[in-house]
Amino acid sequence: MKALVCLTAIAVALICSRALAADEDAPNRKPVKAVADARLGVGGQGALPLYVSGDWSMPLPTISRAVIVLHGRLRNADDYYKSAMTAQAAAGDAGKTAIMIVPQFLSQVDIDAHKLPEDTLRWSLEGWEGGEAALAPKPVSSFEALDAVLAKLSDRRIFPNLKQVVVAGHSGGGQVAQRYAIAGKGEAALSRQHIDVRYVVANPSSYAYFSAERPVPDVAASCPGYNNWKYGMDERPPYLADATPAALEQRYVEREVIYLLGTLDTNPEHPALDKSCMAKAQGAYRYARGHAYADAMAKRDNGTPNHRVWDVAGVGHDGDKMLTSKCGLEALFDLPGCAAER
Repeated sequence: MKALVCLTAIAVALICSRALAADEDAPNRKPVKAVADARLGVGGQGALPLYVSGDWSMPLPTISRAVIVLHGRLRNADDYYKSAMTAQAAAGDAGKTAIMIVPQFLSQVDIDAHKLPEDTLRWSLEGWEGGEAALAPKPVSSFEALDAVLAKLSDRRIFPNLKQVVVAGHSGGGQVAQRYAIAGKGEAALSRQHIDVRYVVANPSSYAYFSAERPVPDVAASCPGYNNWKYGMDERPPYLADATPAALEQRYVEREVIYLLGTLDTNPEHPALDKSCMAKAQGAYRYARGHAYADAMAKRDNGTPNHRVWDVAGVGHDGDKMLTSKCGLEALFDLPGCAAER
């Protein structure tokens, strides 16, 4: 019986890994296969679908850690939830005191295909990656949706013993995690409750720079708008309008950020790699772009004492393998082992 259980677990992990490896190969214009079963109201302006591993309508005194995992460009929260649960199981005792949360940023094609209620929030196909406003039912930023998740976690009536929140994302979700680490306002509510927050940025196609300098200056020079948000600080969306670039940078530098970079994520022709000139100005492929960005930030005036860069050896653009690697487990659950893996 134990052998059968193990084989079943391995089969599920393989299916999930293949789904996430193919994640960025398929077009994101197709409707999602599955819609998350839970809902969270966002300021009375719409409902955000999400998966939650526990019943957070009642007190959860055994929970000390919350891990938010952000899906990729296909909006396939179901695959990412399976991966999150695989990581939680692999974390052993550290995973038993965690609640896993996977929000889902839907588009109109999903609403139509699944005949979802009109109050369901939906964004443009890729606008949610940079915090743009929802198309309906109200112009709610995807960052406001994350603020609502963090506000829920800050409720001590539900989470009396919560100590840490991890906001992690891979690929398109990594783009959200990196930009939210710059712009997000939800951390304030957690800080007031003495709850620590960590951001885990895994294999995104691009980053938001604080200066006009780029690793590939020739591309930047021939690319109008290369410094516009989400690639730089110009033309920022309304959610960020109340803070200067200097204030945003200070906030980002102060936050705990781990960059997880797959050493094999080096394909400059990957089907879902951002190949715009704005992204190419940051490097040829994701692994190079990640290291170039981290190096650029470390050389800024204040450096990045709270930021770490962890290579995940032998892994390419595969969300499941990234999150369930030893470095992934240490980033999500503080489970030692990343140094040995690297």
